[in-house]
Amino acid sequence: MKTLFTLALAGALSFSALASADEDLRALSDVNSNYKKINVLLREGVGDAKIVLLNEDGHKLHQRKVHVKGDDIMVPYNLDDLPCGEYQIRISTEDEEVVYTVETKEKPIAASDMPLMAYGKLLDDNTINLTVIGLLEPGVDVKVKTEKGGRVVHEEFIDQPEGFKKAFSFNGIDPEDIYLELTDAIGRTRIIHF
Repeated sequence: MKTLFTLALAGALSFSALASADEDLRALSDVNSNYKKINVLLREGVGDAKIVLLNEDGHKLHQRKVHVKGDDIMVPYNLDDLPCGEYQIRISTEDEEVVYTVETKEKPIAASDMPLMAYGKLLDDNTINLTVIGLLEPGVDVKVKTEKGGRVVHEEFIDQPEGFKKAFSFNGIDPEDIYLELTDAIGRTRIIHF
């Protein structure tokens, strides 16, 4: 009975030693993701370590050995060429191993980087309908120019928030002989030919 108790105590101690070793490596490391960029931070005290990047199916995508001596190190991964999803980072030393799960996603396009959304339509032989949507700031400069030579026939500043719809009528001018040049308040442009 005494032998059985000794074996159980030794097993419990070795298990707690493994658990505290895992906690030590977790305390000395950190992994975070920002869209499709992953950063692995290893703090002083890790020593020799192996970093493995795995996809969600567990396939190894990259492996790297590092030596942390003196200062913390940051190991960056750029996953722009890989699909969005879950990835695992396995960090292991001679004594310990931790696994981090991170999720990557596409970086949203800034509204100012999106094109000016404007559409023109012929209503009849003399009338053009202009629709502008999704303005970030009020104000669109509308220039009506001739196809030949680019001479300004009409110019108007329309100061409407978010968007507008307006019909332009021209007597004696064929709509196919003109085009619209639009510039919004943040500098996005759009040219509409008929």
